[in-house]
Amino acid sequence: MAKMIHSMIRVLDEARSVAFYEKAFGLRVADRLDFETFTLVYLSNGETGFELELTVNKGRTEPYDLGDGYGHLAVSVADLDAEHARFEAEGLAPRKLVEFAPDGQLVGRFFFVADPDGYEIEVLERSGRFT
Repeated sequence: MAKMIHSMIRVLDEARSVAFYEKAFGLRVADRLDFETFTLVYLSNGETGFELELTVNKGRTEPYDLGDGYGHLAVSVADLDAEHARFEAEGLAPRKLVEFAPDGQLVGRFFFVADPDGYEIEVLERSGRFT
């Protein structure tokens, strides 16, 4: 059986991205591989073995075009209201809290936030299938 181990995104400014993911999600640098034309930075925390790989292409000065194919990353938290308030206090500009309940049945509660490169991250309350 396959085991998901990481997802990769390209970022323009390593320090800015590492600071965002640490402040927002408690992710810290687990490994950093530096090559001639690019650097790979692996971020993780104790909640899961899954990592976020930041690819930094050296010499790149223009922001990446995310196009219309990128969806989002998702994380789950125990207390969505507290996390939303913390994101606001940290100046991370979370969007509004949403209760997704088509047909009157609550599927999930969440909010979105964008990282410094414009990647969308969904922050879901741990419940139902999102534990």
